[in-house]
Amino acid sequence: MVRVKPFAAIRPPKNLVTEVAAPPYDVLNSEEALKMAGEKSLLHITKPEIDFDPILPDHDERVYARAVENFRRWQERGWLVRDPKPCYYVYAQTMDARTQYGLVLCAHTDDYAKGLIKKHELTRKDKEDDRMIHVRIQNANIEPVFFAFKDNAGLAEIVSRTVAGPSEYCFTDENKFRHELWVIDDDATVGRITELFTTQVEAFYVADGHHRTAAAARVGAEKKAANPHHTGNEEYNYFMAVCFPESQLKIIDYNRVVRDLNGLSPEAFFALLQEDFDVECKCDCTRDGGSCDCSYPCHCKCSEIYHPSGLHNFSMYFEGVWYSLTAKPGRYDDQDPIGVLDVTILSKLVLDKILGIKDLRTDKRIDFVGGIRGLDELSRRVDSGEMKVAFALYPVSMQQLTTIADTGNIMPPKTTWFEPKLRSGLTIHTLD
Repeated sequence: MVRVKPFAAIRPPKNLVTEVAAPPYDVLNSEEALKMAGEKSLLHITKPEIDFDPILPDHDERVYARAVENFRRWQERGWLVRDPKPCYYVYAQTMDARTQYGLVLCAHTDDYAKGLIKKHELTRKDKEDDRMIHVRIQNANIEPVFFAFKDNAGLAEIVSRTVAGPSEYCFTDENKFRHELWVIDDDATVGRITELFTTQVEAFYVADGHHRTAAAARVGAEKKAANPHHTGNEEYNYFMAVCFPESQLKIIDYNRVVRDLNGLSPEAFFALLQEDFDVECKCDCTRDGGSCDCSYPCHCKCSEIYHPSGLHNFSMYFEGVWYSLTAKPGRYDDQDPIGVLDVTILSKLVLDKILGIKDLRTDKRIDFVGGIRGLDELSRRVDSGEMKVAFALYPVSMQQLTTIADTGNIMPPKTTWFEPKLRSGLTIHTLD
């Protein structure tokens, strides 16, 4: 079972929460953060390069020093204040009339080492190192990680009872998503939450925040090695997470755009596609059951956005036209938790086999677009000339994610996109 504890969060006063809270550090680039950040914004702590003119590289030593200075200043000015006692918190997010309720808590770094905190993606060392530096210099988890866990009736009852009362925070962000936070400081309820997690919840699944999770575990190990009196109960053994029941979470699509056809002509590209896919254009001629007389590629230049209809069906946008690509039988393995994934099918049969993209993590010819931006973002990037072709995928399910994590497998890069993103600054956990 997992090991958790409450914590005394550092967080903004109720009247300042909308000024302090901010998107996660990796959602905005530095220029976007500079435009968004008001005087009290947490972005001055999570992306402090914006305090310099011109903006400095985020790995500059002066940037790390400014992050520490700003965190101290925000507390001195009363923009961030520590709760008087350890608490749990309920964090609710509402998007498109769907609300998910997470418990904000501290998870134990030993559980990551033991495999009780299960990952489904590989981490990049450079990003992991950067997050580790931030945790180390701040001696704090400034931003939470995003976990899922198997539904638990006892915890659901506590959350339901808590959210029936007034919330501490309630606001709507720039994307029109609602964020609410409740404080659980009743000793009996706090104890019951700890008991339920430590006796009934077998594992956490990293939904978003693989690098922050790995970085927190590394800092914990570093502090353990430096402490000859280490017991395992020290605050540095814990890191902040928001944990949601898996049934409440929805994964949206994570799509691909490619800069060129790997030297192929359009006709040769389509001929290779048709070896493994049934290809159908979605130009205006095909509406209401009509057919298109063009040979591939279609030359009609009139097309409505086409969304994948289900597993193993893909959308492709090329030269002004949307296409349906359906993988032919025998081109995938429904018994293999990795082989059944559409990201695997597309990577193997198109990106690698046809377009010569071998490593999604390092190849500069490919980029990734979260489904929250819509498929019109794919066509925009192709129509602009920046990219040559775009592919949209049917999203993976939470069941697929947990199966892969439970079997010790790793998903291909850029497979899952969770929305809404956790708002940073609602709670902060210090390691002392």
